[in-house]
Amino acid sequence: MQIVGYETGASDGEPVLVVADEGDLTREPLAPGEPLEYALGERRCAGTVVEGIHRGCPNPEAPYCDSHTSTWVCARCTGTCLKDEMDCFEEHAVYLAAFAPATFKVGVTRAWRLDTRLREQGADRGAHLHTVSNGRIAREMESEIAREIGDSVRVPTKIRGLGESVDSAAWEALVKEYDPIETFSFEYDLDLAERPVGETIASGTVLGTKGRILVLERGGTAYVVDMRDLVGHEVREGPVDRALQSSLGAFG
Repeated sequence: MQIVGYETGASDGEPVLVVADEGDLTREPLAPGEPLEYALGERRCAGTVVEGIHRGCPNPEAPYCDSHTSTWVCARCTGTCLKDEMDCFEEHAVYLAAFAPATFKVGVTRAWRLDTRLREQGADRGAHLHTVSNGRIAREMESEIAREIGDSVRVPTKIRGLGESVDSAAWEALVKEYDPIETFSFEYDLDLAERPVGETIASGTVLGTKGRILVLERGGTAYVVDMRDLVGHEVREGPVDRALQSSLGAFG
């Protein structure tokens, strides 16, 4: 068996790990309280899924080798189309996102995906700044705003903010500059009494997810995992068989 993907649940409300076994796919639920019992083995390319069937790959590069790595060209667009022909002729939203305690970014998404996009990133707050007729205009606006705010936030930064609150004064001061169309506030029901320990494991009781961040409880300690770090690992059913670092103590 091999972990070949994950779904944040931002669009359908159910986060899952996707596990392949001889081509067949199983979606392991990651709702709070669900048990997860996989021991991780060697890691290699996660291959691809075609029409619901997993096709494995023996290449050692993980989570994907060059043959199975796809680059979304629109993510690198700043208003000048990088495709042979521009095709983003639908309404796009320009937004701000906040990650506790005080990390902010600007982003672009198709207008109808705005709420989903914020949730799949694990944003704590969001602000819809503009709706424009196509992606080119949106990327131009994003590029301009990004000179001051930035347009990306790394997962380790998001993990460091777990259990903390957004700096409301800093967020509101930023948002006020842009007179937003609407604002958003998200809750992920991660009731963390102690600082979670960073580990790459797939064994424990699910406490919850926040975007691609998974929080597990095992032996009285909360562990935090970037689900992308699980993709490509061969797995067997059963608990982790190595020593894990215990809790670092309560927030304070």
